[in-house]
Parts: sequence; C-alpha cells; structure tokens
Amino acid sequence: MAHIDGFTYGLVNPLLAYFAACLGAALGLRCTVRALDLPARRRRGWLLLASAAIGCGIWTMHFIAMLGFTVTNATIVYDVPRTLASLGVAVVVVGVGIFWVGHRPRGTASLLIGGGFTGLGVAAMHYLGMSAMQVAGTVSYNPLLVAASVAIAVVAATAALWMTLNVRGFAASLGAALIAGIAVVAMHYTAMTAVRVSLYLDPVIPSGMPASEFILPVAVGILVFLTVGGMVILMSPQPTTRAERGAGGPQPETIHIDLFGGR
Repeated sequence: MAHIDGFTYGLVNPLLAYFAACLGAALGLRCTVRALDLPARRRRGWLLLASAAIGCGIWTMHFIAMLGFTVTNATIVYDVPRTLASLGVAVVVVGVGIFWVGHRPRGTASLLIGGGFTGLGVAAMHYLGMSAMQVAGTVSYNPLLVAASVAIAVVAATAALWMTLNVRGFAASLGAALIAGIAVVAMHYTAMTAVRVSLYLDPVIPSGMPASEFILPVAVGILVFLTVGGMVILMSPQPTTRAERGAGGPQPETIHIDLFGGR
C-alpha cells in the first residue's frame, strides 16, 4: 500500500480550496436571494448564475485540494474529458436542486428532495473527478468512509438549499457561505481519507495531463468568473420586493435594469 499525502503543501491547498468553496457559495446564495425576490417567470437568469457559481466553486475547491494530493513514488495525471465531465456534473446537479427549491412551494419535502438529489450529485462529481486521476496502481476506497462522505454531501447540500430560502441580508449570506464552505471541504477530505493506492510492481507511465498544466489554469479561470459574477451582483440594482412595496402604500413605479432581462 503506497503512502498518500493529502497535505503536501501544508495548509495552502485546504485554505485556497475553502476560499473557492466560500466564494462560489456566497455568489450563489446572493443570486438565489435575488431570484426569489422576483416573479417566477423572471428567476431563470439568476438561478442559472447561482447554479454555475456554486457548481464551479465546488469543482474548483475539489481540484485545488487535489493539487496537494500526492502518492509516494508515483506520478499523478488526469484524464481531461472525465475531469471536464465532473465539472458539468457539478453545475447540472446543483442547478437541479436550486431550480427545484426556486420554483416549488416551500416545504420540508421539497427541501429534502432537492437537498438529497444535489448532495448525491456533488458526491458523484467528487468520485467522477477521482476516477479521472490516473496513477500507476490500483485505487480503492474504504466503503464506510465513502458512505460518510456521501452523507456529509447530502446534509451540506440540504443545509445550503435551506439557507437559500431563509437567509436574507449581506452579513447573513456571508456567514452562510462560510458555513457552506466548511461543509464542502469536510466532505472532500472525508472522501480523500477513504482512498487507498496499491502501486504496480512494474512502473507504468499513465496517460493524461499533470494538474499543473490543465487543472490549475481552469481553476484560475473559474475564480476569475466567480469574481466577475460578484461584480455583476454588486452593480445590479436590488429589485423591490412585494413586501417593501406594500409597506408604504402606493409607490411610484421604479424601473430596474435587470441584467438578465425584464423590468
């Protein structure tokens, strides 16, 4: 059994991974809050941006953390199509959960269905991403730890969706994003403790690309996307909610410029 080190560079990778997860969660939460303040027919753009932000944040967190993952006396490379497929899975499954709670009547059943599906999808993204890892050996997993990581993913996803429905205000959203980041990183490192690698006796050079040549540039690009998305949120006017319009009686109509269409 080969020696595995998930913290090759100390706390650098976990902290950067946590930052990516928090950035994606914060942007996604703010987008979802904006969406829920709008009529259902006008929510699509904000919910799509929320899905992309959270899904990309989770994927970036995973592979930034994987940059610090090494196996003694072995070279690790990644299958490019499968790695990109894991990114697509992350965005799609998060999107399904967000659109579910964004358009279904609020309730425990709706929240549990959305959270369960999203959590299982996030776990699928993780293990699909792990299957993209190519090493000259056999990779296996501890079943109990795999089950624990899936359970953490489901609980974290359900909690995140609950926060999208109940969290209001910038400070509250920031706190929720920090909590969501902890949950996602905890899921990742729980899953990584399940990994076992048995190297082949005869060295075999695996096919694929090193993380530094492929994953790192993609991760940097996604972080730029999340930063630009945050700027979009800051520059886009907050729509007036029905409650706010009703509190002061009839109000003059104000035209809001919505970057995703509508008035």
